[in-house]
Amino acid sequence: MNASRTSLPWRPLGAAALLTLVMLTPTANARPAYPPSTQQPVADTLHGTVLVDPYRWLEDGDSQPVHDWTTAQNAFTRSVLDVEPGRDALRERLRALYAVTTTSEPVVRGKRLFYSRHTGTENQPVVMVRDEAGAGRVALDPNALSADGTVALDWMYVSPDGARFAYGTSSGGSEQSTLRVRDVDGKDRAADVIPHTAHASVAWDPDGQGFLYTRHPAKGEVPPGEEVFHEQVFHHKLGDDPAKDPLVWGGEGRPMQETRTVSLSSDKRWVFLQLSTDWAKNDLLARPAAGGEFQPLAVGLDGIVNGDSWNGTLYLLTNVGASRYHIVKADPARPGPTGWAEVVPEQKGVIEDFQIVGGHLALRLSENATSRIALFSLDGKFERDVPLPALGSVAAVAADPASSTLYLTFASFAYPGTLYRFDLSGKAIAAVEHAESPVRPADYLVRQEWVTSKDGTKVPVFLVHRRALKMDGQRPTLLTGYGGFNVSETPAYRADMFPWLDAGGVYASVCLRGGGEFGREWHEAGRLEHKQNVFDDFHATAEWLIHSGITRSDKLAARGGSNGGLLMGAVETQRPDLYGAIVCQAPLLDMIRYQNFLIARYWVPEYGSSENADQFKYLLAYSPYQNVHDGTRYPATLITTAEEDSRVDPLHARKMAARLQAASGGDAPILIRIESKAGHGQGKPISKRIDESVDILSFLFGQLHVTPSVP
Repeated sequence: MNASRTSLPWRPLGAAALLTLVMLTPTANARPAYPPSTQQPVADTLHGTVLVDPYRWLEDGDSQPVHDWTTAQNAFTRSVLDVEPGRDALRERLRALYAVTTTSEPVVRGKRLFYSRHTGTENQPVVMVRDEAGAGRVALDPNALSADGTVALDWMYVSPDGARFAYGTSSGGSEQSTLRVRDVDGKDRAADVIPHTAHASVAWDPDGQGFLYTRHPAKGEVPPGEEVFHEQVFHHKLGDDPAKDPLVWGGEGRPMQETRTVSLSSDKRWVFLQLSTDWAKNDLLARPAAGGEFQPLAVGLDGIVNGDSWNGTLYLLTNVGASRYHIVKADPARPGPTGWAEVVPEQKGVIEDFQIVGGHLALRLSENATSRIALFSLDGKFERDVPLPALGSVAAVAADPASSTLYLTFASFAYPGTLYRFDLSGKAIAAVEHAESPVRPADYLVRQEWVTSKDGTKVPVFLVHRRALKMDGQRPTLLTGYGGFNVSETPAYRADMFPWLDAGGVYASVCLRGGGEFGREWHEAGRLEHKQNVFDDFHATAEWLIHSGITRSDKLAARGGSNGGLLMGAVETQRPDLYGAIVCQAPLLDMIRYQNFLIARYWVPEYGSSENADQFKYLLAYSPYQNVHDGTRYPATLITTAEEDSRVDPLHARKMAARLQAASGGDAPILIRIESKAGHGQGKPISKRIDESVDILSFLFGQLHVTPSVP
């Protein structure tokens, strides 16, 4: 990369001066009196193009000037949001909506069922275990690990016999996990504590006396900043000193930013090692569970391959040769497609997962972004569908392969996440735990419409609203989407959606290209040089909502987070005329420099990098931070981030807020909300989630002139 940099001197204002100025709150029909954001222009030359960054200093989150700026900006945001009417009533309504009990994430090991249960009155979900025909009991309560609920369970892996589980916890949303082992009686094993296990995977030994696991290096073991990469596989025997755990797979000759995932097959005969630097493809290795070297099973293929084994037969779920995936049997002695025999061919919907249960294959499919569970024989013959409560989403399926009971987690817009069981000899599913919900599904209408995007592609959008709501072209409407990383946007229960609906609003969730809703081509059409398709799909949906007589631009809001936060930045800078308000959460926004921070190099295969001359061109064309223009009337904007975000650096939010505040030619407020003791969102305690929801809804109600309605 051809790059040079020059820097101009600057002097930051101290905290006292910032806090004095912050009290100059905006007045009606006047440009808000924002806290000052000093400009220190830094010029970079990339591939012959000069880019000037006025807020490079806001990248240093540890500096005192940035701390002072954060304090002032948070105070200014509070001065705007805290005076919005109805916040107390809104908070009480949200407490009731969040208080619904949800059950999810089933894991079956032998005769024991493990799952999570969240009452909504506790900050964190608890891990439950249920013996066959027995009542559930608490196996791990993260709420007991901290007074303020900010220590969260990041992940867990149960031993084959269900006697114990390995789990990771972290504090403040950091996701910097420490691995521990707990017996099912609720006692941790003191000797088995392993640090540096963020986003770890665990493959237990068949006898449950040890496990393979992935671990990152400690500081000093690799060059500074690379600790979040270089994932390696170690073996731990229970009771041994983790510092002496032997290295099993080091990744020599592989990219440092490769994700490495280990798993034990259902029949406990194989351990799989999945290697990936790309959301569109991976390598799959395998070794006997008893030990030995990992050998290639599917390497160098142009697609995704996942594996399992039952009774000695290897089954692979892959989109190699089938965009929407198919299931094949594999011969480990003949790696690659030459050793495959197709069992279940490509279906109408995307095959997202499969589970072996009672001599059957239970397939989890997505058809037009809603879930279907279909039972096939082990030789690939369709048998029947599993009945679901409504059109919605099944997040996971689980079973003991030798049993005849399948467990699944179902949710939809008006149905909180609930764990169900289904006996293969029966006709209906049954909830594992019954819970009362403050929402009556019959009060709300869900429908799916299709929008024509700029290039003629048909894009589905779910619309949710009160059943009796009249569409008069004036309905306040909240449009959301994601569009990336092969992630599907499917119906889901959102507690903070209902105050919006009850105030006469419409909620719209669009399935954008870049996601996984329709298979590989759908994902490919929204990544790398095709990323603009994602934004065009969103623009087209916004225009459709207006032209179809649902809303108008000053009553239309958009909301998205993470990759969806990048989406918000792009739609705001490309079409500010379409929206009355934008909520941009945990966003990526400076796409020229994003790859330099935290774990972002993992995402280069999805976005590209400005270090590449060709990719630089399309990144610069849409990068929100570089496409803010002085004098433009930007819509009211609330940007949210958190200081402990270990995925997307909060520098993106800080720099974008400063740039928009300086550039906007209108009087709509540009606000930033920077949370402490929180991260990207995973593990956020319920108290913080309610606080954030109150702020977001207060902002939307105020900016779109909506009167809250509390039933």
